[in-house]
Amino acid sequence: MLVDDHELIRQGLRRAFERDAEFQVVGEAASLADARRIAETGKPDVAVIDVRLPDGSGLELAQSLRASRPEVGLVILTMYAGDDQLFAALDAGASAFVPKSAPSDDVVAAARHAAARPSSFIAADLAEAMHRKLNPSGPQLTRREREVLGLLADGLGVSNIARKLYISESTTKTHVSKLYEKLGAANRAQAIMAAVRAGLLDDSATST
Repeated sequence: MLVDDHELIRQGLRRAFERDAEFQVVGEAASLADARRIAETGKPDVAVIDVRLPDGSGLELAQSLRASRPEVGLVILTMYAGDDQLFAALDAGASAFVPKSAPSDDVVAAARHAAARPSSFIAADLAEAMHRKLNPSGPQLTRREREVLGLLADGLGVSNIARKLYISESTTKTHVSKLYEKLGAANRAQAIMAAVRAGLLDDSATST
């Protein structure tokens, strides 16, 4: 079951799953209400769920599906894959956590894991997120945020960063906004200075 309020994303995912003989898409939903109805009638083995839906959070759906059907595989999709969202997905009973910037093949691979081991949680940044949670010291940046920070320090703008990391400009802006928030900065120069003081960049970054 594919749950996302953006039709283009659902179509792309459907095509990716239809290329894999192991999967059959039994339903698509653009809201929590539709997803609950399809889950009840279609009994999917795996649900791929966007976090933000027009009538609520996909995490609520994941939690309710996990409670009613412990054997169901749950893949959480999100526009911004920060630590808070990752651990919220884990707490909701998800089987996998995948950013929307990831290739569709990664979503299919996550669904394969979810079908085989629904109670086992995987995420690309899980080990680093656990380390940050257990060893807090200064601003806690995700791997992607560190990449964006490094490119900001190199003098790249949003458009060039997006092309460099193969992500959309809107996603890049979200990462930059989160960076500024975590570093207590209002602009790129302040963010770089704050990152240097926190040991996230070396002093040479201040020359850019």
